[in-house]
Amino acid sequence: MSDSDHRVYSPAEDHAFPDERVNEVLERIHQDTEIQTYLEAQNVNPVDRMRYNDHGAKHIEIVQHRALCLYNLLKSAGVEFNGARQQGLDEADEPVIIALAATLHDIGHVVHRDDHAYYSLPLAADILGRLLDEFYDVSDAIRIKGEVLHAILCHHSSETPLTTEAGVIRVADALDMERGRSRVPYEDGGRGINTISSRAIDTVSLRPGEERSVLVEIRMTNAAGVYQVDNLLKRKLKNSRLEDHIRIVAINAREDEDRLVERIEL
Repeated sequence: MSDSDHRVYSPAEDHAFPDERVNEVLERIHQDTEIQTYLEAQNVNPVDRMRYNDHGAKHIEIVQHRALCLYNLLKSAGVEFNGARQQGLDEADEPVIIALAATLHDIGHVVHRDDHAYYSLPLAADILGRLLDEFYDVSDAIRIKGEVLHAILCHHSSETPLTTEAGVIRVADALDMERGRSRVPYEDGGRGINTISSRAIDTVSLRPGEERSVLVEIRMTNAAGVYQVDNLLKRKLKNSRLEDHIRIVAINAREDEDRLVERIEL
């Protein structure tokens, strides 16, 4: 991938995995009216009614990109993925599972933010039943659906990911922490800790690591960003199956004498 920060997944680039199948699925997702409507509707409860951070179309776009970029870096480093393999599926189905889970992981917000991962399951299952029939036979579609639902369940719950694909979704969800995510609730007067801490995050970059497969570098403008890093990302990384493969470094980039935090590392 040409982007040195590995922030945007480009179908046209060369990747460390077979990408033709996932690129076809992504194109189909972008054209699907039902999915795109969900991505808009799922933002009403968290943002408009609870003044929480963005969980709509922009969040999903970022998680899609981060998940596939993270997956590509892990594949480049030789990290093994077990979800598709243990179901007897192809390597080309690994990124399909990741892309679909990234797309549908938050649709349960149309019901309620609380326990939304559980509400996402039946809604996603309905969409997957229709969408996967366009690409797979019945047997493979059922297996992929199960893997996608597993990743959705584990992204924001106490359930432990049992596949590396699910771990990628869990971590990628937390990697959407930059200040743009808090724009709407902040402008509408929201001042909760998630909103304030998101405002403190300038950029999140993914790069090939040295000691570990992936280096995640987070640049903050003030110490409030520590909440996003320590309380959210650290919690998502724990038991994700990726702890040994990802190194996280957060840097306070503000140049003044009042810096309380200069650098933290997970």
